[in-house]
Amino acid sequence: MATRTTADRATAEGTTADGATAERRTRAFLRVSIALQTLAVYFQAATAGLLLSTSYGETLHGVGARVMYGASMLYVIAAVLAWRPGGGSARPVLYASGFLALASAQVVLGIAHVPALHVPLGVLMFGLSVLALARGTSKFVRLSGSGRMRTCLRRGNARAVLRTAVDSHE
Repeated sequence: MATRTTADRATAEGTTADGATAERRTRAFLRVSIALQTLAVYFQAATAGLLLSTSYGETLHGVGARVMYGASMLYVIAAVLAWRPGGGSARPVLYASGFLALASAQVVLGIAHVPALHVPLGVLMFGLSVLALARGTSKFVRLSGSGRMRTCLRRGNARAVLRTAVDSHE
């Protein structure tokens, strides 16, 4: 009996090595965009402190706001690319769109100088961005995208979950 290679399995399942590479690239792009967004939101928190204590804090916070908003738009683009051409879940698109809506509200509140809402919303955005980053980089979450793993998780079959995880790494 001949052993099947990964390429043989991919061909038998209707995918190609190029398709798998493209999927990995779109997922990597998604993770990088979330990381950039998280760093931008963190930079905003740091410059908010400078805003209160230095003369150049307002300039840095204004530039950081534009970078953060751009990073949020990049996250939406990456989520759409991971969903449509990449064949992934549509859920990251919803998360990214929701975050972009929060970023829009944050910009409006900042321009209107409403710190009573601007600051707590910034804290919420940082928490959500860290959560998205943690979910996007977790091996378990990436593996749970497969239908077989999801079915095993729903049924509570821990042995099947582990077997599926091991099979997907081979």
